[in-house]
Parts: sequence; structure tokens; C-alpha cells
Amino acid sequence: RQQATDVLESVLREISKSLAGGHPVKISSFGTFAVRKKTERLGRNPRTGVSAKISARHVISFKASPIFKKTVQEKP
Repeated sequence: RQQATDVLESVLREISKSLAGGHPVKISSFGTFAVRKKTERLGRNPRTGVSAKISARHVISFKASPIFKKTVQEKP
């Protein structure tokens, strides 16, 4: 169990480094992680209705592979 945890943490660390460097990460039969830049926009607090400026930022996006989508959609 500890060895599996160490391996997983190592893989996640490498994925994080690659994304921080601006490189997409493709995992075969699973999907692709990439960093996208979102522009500044005007948003609204849904509770109060007050408008607020949402600053530009970078977000992580994930696109599932067709194989992964098919596996998830299949009924057990």
C-alpha cells in the first residue's frame, strides 16, 4: 500500500511539473490534461446578484479519450 502511494504521488508530481511548464500531459486510453488561459470577465454572485470582476487566470482542463468515455458509459 505504501509503495502504491509513493508511485501515485510521484506520477502526480511529474504531471504537475509538466503542466506548470505549459506542456499538455497525455495518458494513453485515459485522456489529456492541459492548461488553458481564461480571460478577464464580468461575473455575478448568484445569491445577491451583485456584479463582480473575475480576473484572468490559468485553469487545468481535461479531455477524456474515446476509450475512457466508452468504458464509463458501458453498463456493468
